[in-house]
Amino acid sequence: MKFCVIGLGRFGEQVAITLAENGMEVLAIDSNESIVASIRDNVAQAVCMRVNDEASLRSIGVDEMDVGIVAMGENFAQSVLVTTLLKKRLNIPTVIARGMNDIHKDILKMVGADRVILPERAIGIRLADNLSSPFAELTRLTKNYSVSQIRAPKSFVDKTVQSLKLYETYGVYCIGIKVSDEKIVPIDQDHLIQEEDKLIFSGLNADLERIAQL
Repeated sequence: MKFCVIGLGRFGEQVAITLAENGMEVLAIDSNESIVASIRDNVAQAVCMRVNDEASLRSIGVDEMDVGIVAMGENFAQSVLVTTLLKKRLNIPTVIARGMNDIHKDILKMVGADRVILPERAIGIRLADNLSSPFAELTRLTKNYSVSQIRAPKSFVDKTVQSLKLYETYGVYCIGIKVSDEKIVPIDQDHLIQEEDKLIFSGLNADLERIAQL
């Protein structure tokens, strides 16, 4: 797939680099030459330009992209303008925009954004969840359903995942095991749980809390 990331602040730069690392074709755009130069070797194409109109975007092939990401959330007016151009004038199939607050989000949706990300809010919620929960890590999928990392409870040690009948007993699924800071692997039902295992569970928050307290 072809992605265009417009605005290479911390958020936009990370999105662009990670997409490229995941094998996507990325066109990265920013008005700051030094920022563009720093990312040029990490993406398929990096362009230094100030996005003001439809013609400038077409001139570098933005109209050929599958997904447009407007990452310049701090500039309210500019992000609304670029979102409108991508969706209404260039007919980009999917436009994702960064918003700063609920009002900004509503306006971006009104002008065509298919999805609006509020990264500061998401980071704040995740931090609060992790500080106030018994889990080593918690990722909320909905208000009541999450994925969490829990060190193997003592009562699970030396037992297989299958023998524990986790869903029948606790209403949760064991979906993987964390083997390093950046790597989680699927877990076999015949896996014999060890004391040091960092297990990844999914389920309702209340059921995950029961597991964490074992």
